[in-house]
Formats: sequence, C-alpha cells, structure tokens
Amino acid sequence: MSTRIIQFGTSRFLQAHVDLFVHEAREAGQAIGPITIVQVSGSAERAGRVAAFGHPQGYPVIIRGIEAGRKVGRRISVTSVDGGISALADWAKLKALFANDAAFVVSNTGDRGYELSTDDRGDTLFSGRIPTSFVGKLAALLLHRWQAQGGPLTVLPCELLNRNGDILQQAVLTLAAEAGADEAFLRYVVTEVVFANTLVDRIVSEPIEPVGAVAEPYALWAIEAKPGLTLPFDHPSVVLTNDLEPYERLKLHILNLGHTVLADIWLREDRTQDETVRVLLQDAAIRDRLLAVYGQEVVPGFAAHGMADAAKAYVEVTLERFDNPFLDHRVADIAQNHVVKIERRIGAFLDWVAETGTTPAAPILRGLIAGQTVTRHETERAKA
Repeated sequence: MSTRIIQFGTSRFLQAHVDLFVHEAREAGQAIGPITIVQVSGSAERAGRVAAFGHPQGYPVIIRGIEAGRKVGRRISVTSVDGGISALADWAKLKALFANDAAFVVSNTGDRGYELSTDDRGDTLFSGRIPTSFVGKLAALLLHRWQAQGGPLTVLPCELLNRNGDILQQAVLTLAAEAGADEAFLRYVVTEVVFANTLVDRIVSEPIEPVGAVAEPYALWAIEAKPGLTLPFDHPSVVLTNDLEPYERLKLHILNLGHTVLADIWLREDRTQDETVRVLLQDAAIRDRLLAVYGQEVVPGFAAHGMADAAKAYVEVTLERFDNPFLDHRVADIAQNHVVKIERRIGAFLDWVAETGTTPAAPILRGLIAGQTVTRHETERAKA
C-alpha cells in the first residue's frame, strides 16, 4: 500500500516542518512517504525551487535556538522529498500520482489559498482544463481519483485558518456542486476523504537557496481526531487531540498576542525600523511591560478556563522563542495589518475570557484596544 504524500505548496515552512518530520519518521524506520511537492501557481521565481527538490542528498534544515534553557544547533539533510512538480506544467503527471499513488495530502497555500476563482465556478471546472485555484485543482484531482477508483484519502491542511479542514472540504464541495458533479462523487468527498483540522506552529526564520530553511527548535503539529483519521506517522512534535481549541488559544493569545503587544510599542514609540523581537526585549522596561501583560492579564484569563498551568508553561516557552539568539524576526513584519491583529488576538481573547462569566480587568490590553487607531504614518512605516 502506498504511503506517498502529495504536498501542495513549496514553502520553507513546510520544508522545516512536515517534510522534516517525515524525514525523521523514515529515519526511525516508519513506512511513510516519500513526498511529492507541487507548485500550485505558475510563479517563475519558484521554478528553481521546484527543480531543486528530490536530489538524493536531500536539502538542509538548520535548527537553531534555545531549548530548555540551552542553546542548540544542528543541521539535517532532509531526504523525504523525492521530487517537485508544477501543477501547470506537469498536470498529467500530477493526476496520475494523485489517483494511483497518494495516501495523504498536505497543503500550505498561504492566507488566500482557499479563495475560489471565478474561473472555477460552474460547469467548466471539470471540463478537462487545469483549474485556476488550489481548491479547484483539488476538486478536479479528487474527481479523477474517484473515477479511477483510487480509494480513501486523508487531507491534512496546514494553512493558518481556524477549522481549516472543515473550510477546505466545504470549498471543494461548493465548487463540485456548482459544476454539477455526480451525487456519488459528492458522497465520496464526504465519506471517503478525511479532511482533518490541524494547527501548525514553528518559526522558520529564513530560507536556504535553492531549497532548505533555518528554523527554531520548537515545533508543533496538532491534528484533531475524527472518524476514519489515522496519523500518517508518529513524531514527538505531532499531537492527535480530541480538541484543537486549547492549542489554538495558547498560540493565538500568548505567542501571537505577545507579538502584537510588542508591535504596538514599536509603532507608537518610533523605534528603529529594522528592530527585531529579540533586540526589543533586551530593553528591560519593555520586557517588564510584556511580562506584566502575561502575568497580570493573560494567565489569569486562561485560569478562568482552567488552563493556568498550560498557560504558564507556554509563556515560558514563548519567551525562549522570543529570545532565540539566531532568530531575526523583524517587528515591522509583525506590525503589518496591526488593527486586524489587535481584534483577532486581543479583542477575541477578552471575549473568550468573558464566556466564563467573568469580566477581566485587563487594563493594559483594554487600553491597547482603545488606542488601536493607527495613523497612516505608522501603517506605512510598518509596510516599509
């Protein structure tokens, strides 16, 4: 039985996350992979990356940072990928692999990856042309697999969207229904194709050309259990859970919230354009302000949900990640879309805590929300 993974997306994140995990599982003797990496778009700048995948010597991933209070550094040659192809240039090959050889699908197609192209709406979707969007391509490939009697499949999306598996399944079903798909095919998508909800977490700070990446030691791939789902492999960073929400809340309301607090300070105090998170936190006064947010407002909010110990532990790990001496994470990058991030990371946190029937004081966070109107100068500065 095949254990091949078809991966949509060439990102350095997946190279240092899922692809590395698969490599390590294979090194431990597990039967999983290999991985075929698919370039979803026709971007010319990614063509060299696609061509570089699959070299027998693998590609490098360098892990650097602080782990349990100690500096770590190691280099791994990842050999789990046996080739890269372009969905546009190699559509026939992709169809054959998808129908006959795939056991798992992984995707990381960016913030707009699930958008439905108007080109893919209606009865032209299954006309034989190559669909425009990722969702359209996936729908067409699933139809081809169903027609070829390719059997069940597990889809493990890694896009940073809440309930990403549910959203992706519904998008596929929407396009297929609009295209007039056979009811038996729609049932196949619902009953034989498992779309898992997942959460990924790892800071991958820079690429290595043409393929490879530098990443922090911390990594998590949390996958929500559901009927018919079997994990593709065992790995210390892969967690099967009945409830993704605690993992999502910790990441969103500690790691991401902390980033937004720091970005707000950076925007309003006219700090250096290229300042990084690590350098910003070397300012003792700013570090104390972040610790006050965590200790006086964030951890008590998690405690109201019975998650005090988990929150305290995650704060410690987060501070280690922020202090990574090898990670140059520019605050200007974090500060983009700042107002939206305040609502999603801070406003949503206070709403979540209020669900317990308590009204947290949280003066620092509430003050940040109250002053969230960012001037044009600040916005342009964050984009510069």
